[in-house]
Amino acid sequence: MRDELRKAFDSVHASRELKERTLERIRAYQEERKPRPVPGRRRGLAAAAACLVLALAGWGGYWLYFTPTVAISIDVNPSLELGVNRFDRVVSVEGYNEDGQALAAQLSVTHLPYEQAVEQILDTQEIAALLAQKEIMTITVTGSDEGQCGRILSCVEAETAQSPNIHCQSARREEVEAAHDLGLSYGKYRAYLEVLALDPTVTPEEIQGMTMREIREMIQALSSGQQPSQSGGQGQNQGHGSGNSQGNGNGHGNGNGNGQGGGHGSGPGWGGRE
Repeated sequence: MRDELRKAFDSVHASRELKERTLERIRAYQEERKPRPVPGRRRGLAAAAACLVLALAGWGGYWLYFTPTVAISIDVNPSLELGVNRFDRVVSVEGYNEDGQALAAQLSVTHLPYEQAVEQILDTQEIAALLAQKEIMTITVTGSDEGQCGRILSCVEAETAQSPNIHCQSARREEVEAAHDLGLSYGKYRAYLEVLALDPTVTPEEIQGMTMREIREMIQALSSGQQPSQSGGQGQNQGHGSGNSQGNGNGHGNGNGNGQGGGHGSGPGWGGRE
């Protein structure tokens, strides 16, 4: 607009000073005619921007708090998993079999420090009774933050050092994901892999309902190659006549012998081995 005005004045025959003063007045008039921002609207925009910042900060804080960075898998027969956030607080509890789901439903450990949560689980009547019966418990720590995992594992090992039938270990996150794909917590998944190497017919569903002690006993039995024992017995012969078994004696018996043992006939001779 200013260029257009200047071009128009160039065609007007007047002194340069007069032209400049006139242009300045026109510009001042145009400035006065411009709409002014309403103060209230400016304050409203500022308030809206502040709310947006707070909302984003709140969402970011919510996400940081409720995102698990470490998982603590606890297996005895109830199998459950605690999700622990970067602030060492429990933010989720999930059961991985019926007993684990029942135990998870009765616990109140969400938002507790993980040390208190593990202690509360070990002190429950059901878990304490199982440990008193020498059942085997496995506690596995896994997560994306190696430093946090190592610290939590050391703390859990120290807390359970007086219980010889509690075993603590660490695992890689991808292994835990593979366990979850089979519907198993990591402790049982690791034991399942040992069973599977010895007996490919065992299913995850079978392992899911077993105690860790029962799984260990299965592994021990399979490793030692134990098979159902076969025992022989004595067969009793009744009646007279020609027998189904041939003996080295002079008589004939009517007996049926079972297994490796020799059968005795009621005739005058002895039935030999089959």
